[in-house]
Amino acid sequence: MTPTRLFRIEATTRIVLKFNNAFNRHNVLEMMQLMSDDCVFENTNPPPDGMIYSGKDEVTQFWHKFFLDSPHAYIEIEEIYGLGMHCVIRWKYYWIDANGDKGHVRGGDFFKVKNGLISEKLSYVKG
Repeated sequence: MTPTRLFRIEATTRIVLKFNNAFNRHNVLEMMQLMSDDCVFENTNPPPDGMIYSGKDEVTQFWHKFFLDSPHAYIEIEEIYGLGMHCVIRWKYYWIDANGDKGHVRGGDFFKVKNGLISEKLSYVKG
C-alpha cells in the first residue's frame, strides 16, 4: 500500500481524533470547524433514544450548553476503528457533579465523515 493511499484511508480516524481532542479542551469552535453545515448529532440523553440535533447552528448551541453544564467533561478513547468514511470509538466519559463527586460512564460513537468533515456523530452509552 502506498503512503498516499494509507493517508486517505486513515483520514477519517485522524479527523475524529482531532474532534475528540477539541472536545477535551472544550473548544467548540474547533469542534464545529470539523463538522459539516448539515451535520447530525445524536445525543445519549434523554433515555431511551436520546435527542437528535441537526445543522451546525443547533449542534453548536448544544455543545456550548453542554460544556457550561459539564465544565469537567472529558472523554478517554479506549478503542478507535476507522475505514473509509466511517469511524467508531469506544470511550469512557468522565465528569465531576455539582457536589464535587467524580463519575464516569462508558459508551461509543459512530461517526460518518464526508469531504473531510464530520457529517454524523451518533452516541450511545451503557446504562
